[in-house]
Amino acid sequence: MNKNTVSALSQKEAEIVARLSYEEKNIVTAKELDSYLPVDFKYRRKLVYSLKKKRILIPIKGGVYIFVPLESVPTGRRVSEFLIPPIFFPKNNYYVGYSTMFNYYNFTDQQFQAVYVLNTTLSRERTIAGLSFKFTKIPSDRLYGLEKIDIKGGEVIVSSKERTLVDLIYYNKPVGGIEAAIEIFGRFVKEKKCDIKKLIEYTVQFPKIKTRKRIGLILEKAGVSDSILKPLEKSVKNTSLISFSNSRKGTKDERWGVIVNPQR
Repeated sequence: MNKNTVSALSQKEAEIVARLSYEEKNIVTAKELDSYLPVDFKYRRKLVYSLKKKRILIPIKGGVYIFVPLESVPTGRRVSEFLIPPIFFPKNNYYVGYSTMFNYYNFTDQQFQAVYVLNTTLSRERTIAGLSFKFTKIPSDRLYGLEKIDIKGGEVIVSSKERTLVDLIYYNKPVGGIEAAIEIFGRFVKEKKCDIKKLIEYTVQFPKIKTRKRIGLILEKAGVSDSILKPLEKSVKNTSLISFSNSRKGTKDERWGVIVNPQR
């Protein structure tokens, strides 16, 4: 414990810190701080300013803070990245996805630094408590195939494994491009590490036709039966020809309307 920090605390600050530590708080709001103080207490702003200066409270957004226990003050506290997004999107119009969930589902051993938060209202980048967040605005029709997970007593909305596989083919840059994404996707399908019917259901619902076509061809090559692939095949019927790997050289796959390069 940092003795210098302890000695620098006022009596009221020490009481607040003790209370937050006892309740094992990770995130604390201004309203909660008010509930810990006497009704006639006039110096909350000054108290909060002092605790921020001493790195015991780290601002997330207006009136919401990360609480850093005294023993963690010297090095700073690493809070789970999953605890931050719900604070910005109280209407649940978001999900944690892309490379963050690639790690979560063990698609790759590569560790990604940015936390992707797909949502319908906000597009910006922020660093919070040393963590890099990419808030990425998407259309509301892409908020599906999601589930809630419990992180330290709080619920966080994330993409399900099957939905994350769809996103992997759509946004494959973090893993090194489409070929690397195909390898990961195909492995999970062949090793039956996902629900194929649910995967196809989520693919059919995905608004980007190129992603649907790519996944259709990948699943066919992975040995998925024609009867299971039928809804996906129907969803791309009579649509424009696309290139599987962004090259116009290759042969045309009539079923999926895709130009396939020679190595594929």
